[in-house]
Amino acid sequence: MSYEEASKKLEEIIEKLENGNLPMSEAVTLFEEGEHLAKECYQHLNKAKGKLTIIKDELDKLTEIDE
Repeated sequence: MSYEEASKKLEEIIEKLENGNLPMSEAVTLFEEGEHLAKECYQHLNKAKGKLTIIKDELDKLTEIDE
């Protein structure tokens, strides 16, 4: 699942939980699913951060060569 899909689904779960009109068992199930989706989003963001760090390091090296 992409970051965008996971993030959207997580937002939907948060809205349902915030309404508070759910049976406890359904709320717990949604909370667990939300926790899983939050971890998935975090992994996507960490991966993107790693890629951006590599690109930034490469650009820094290039600017050092040009100076």
